[in-house]
Amino acid sequence: MSLEDSTRPPAAEGEQGSASDRQATRAARARAVGRRVGGGTRRVAGVSARGTARAGAATGRGARRAGQATGSAAGFTVRAARRASHAEGAGQSGLFRLIELHAFNAAGDAAVAISLAGTLFFQVPTEQARGQVALFLAMTMLPFAIVAPLIGPLLDRFGHGRRWAVGTTMAMRAFLCWVLAGAVATGSVALFPAALGCLVASKAYGVTRAAAVPRLLPDQLSLVKANSRISLAGVAGAAVSAPLAVLASTVGPQWSLRYAFAVFVAGTVLAVLLPSRVDRSVGEADSDIGRRRAVVPRAVVVGLRSNAGLRLLSGFLTMFMAFLLRDRPFPGWEDRPELLLGLVIGAAGIGSTVGIALGSMLRNVKPEVTVVVALLADAAVTVVVAAFYGLPTAVLLGLTAGLAQSFGKLSLDALIQREVPERTQASAFARSEMLLQLSWVVGGFIGIALPLVPQLGLGVAAAILVAWSGWVVSAARRPAMPRGSSAA
Repeated sequence: MSLEDSTRPPAAEGEQGSASDRQATRAARARAVGRRVGGGTRRVAGVSARGTARAGAATGRGARRAGQATGSAAGFTVRAARRASHAEGAGQSGLFRLIELHAFNAAGDAAVAISLAGTLFFQVPTEQARGQVALFLAMTMLPFAIVAPLIGPLLDRFGHGRRWAVGTTMAMRAFLCWVLAGAVATGSVALFPAALGCLVASKAYGVTRAAAVPRLLPDQLSLVKANSRISLAGVAGAAVSAPLAVLASTVGPQWSLRYAFAVFVAGTVLAVLLPSRVDRSVGEADSDIGRRRAVVPRAVVVGLRSNAGLRLLSGFLTMFMAFLLRDRPFPGWEDRPELLLGLVIGAAGIGSTVGIALGSMLRNVKPEVTVVVALLADAAVTVVVAAFYGLPTAVLLGLTAGLAQSFGKLSLDALIQREVPERTQASAFARSEMLLQLSWVVGGFIGIALPLVPQLGLGVAAAILVAWSGWVVSAARRPAMPRGSSAA
């Protein structure tokens, strides 16, 4: 055997050994790579898990902080509102409870109004809408035909049940809102009687609330400021309630009425919790209403006449401008008459709020002077708008009308509360509300009857208001009549 033959097997064995070693090395390397990849994967998973946990914790902390911020803001708003309602002795006298009650009353009324608002102006032809509005104006007088001759004298005769009287007006509206919710959902004939009942109860509440203010008045507040503070609470309550009612009405109009039901139930509880001073009639004699007619103080007569002019203009503008801006919008607003009307109505709402705020802030306000000044301001601005009709002047008229009406009503309430004896105040408030509503209806009928010509319609309104203002001022400047003679 040759040397080559003798050395071949060992070489094969060496090659086989080298192959085995290479396989083992590759396996070891694969296991090492696997361990490294596995470790990296575990580290990545761990980092990811820890990141997720940190993100979740951060999200939780953010949500908690957002919730705490929202709760703090809501708490701050509530505390600020309560501080305002308790200021200047209102907390000690119990007036704050009447302020809070009026906020719930306005919130419920706003929800009812939103629920029943429908197709009065924009979804029917103009002539048909005018007929519907005329019927609506006639129906608005029905509650006053009940409140003035019946509820006012009844409250005067029974001065010890004012808390329960206020609570009854709230409870009635709660019940009627539940009935209305069912009527709206099913189209029941109970819709209009229930809506009319809500109007009657709302006006009865206004009479009982106004008659209760002097019994809770602190020494630090004048009647004008107290009435302004109560009215501001109503504005705030309506502003908070309106979006909630709109949100509920997106589900269905009956749901905003059910929301109003809950608001009036809460108001009923607050009415019962009014201070016992509301039921006291210290120093009051038994009422003799029905035996002889009470003498109306001259300052109250001037206040009533001034407010009648303010309400007449308000009713006229509500009806006349609604149809005018619908049929004859300003150039560039032809496709947006609703928004255009909203500008004018919004200006009136801003003016009303400003008037209430001024009444709350001003000191030593003389209501017998401010009520006449409000009427003169309305007359002057109406003349300007009739001569220079345009969008800016129309907005100015809405702003002035809202401001003058709110300030004039605050002054009238203060005059009645100051000049009329407590034993007849409820009747005085009821009759004043009837007169003011009648003035508003007359103004509304004038607005419906006149042609939709801006200069003509506003010119007629300006002439009526100037003549009315002259009569009121001349009567106010006459010498006072002896006590006991009729000032009416």
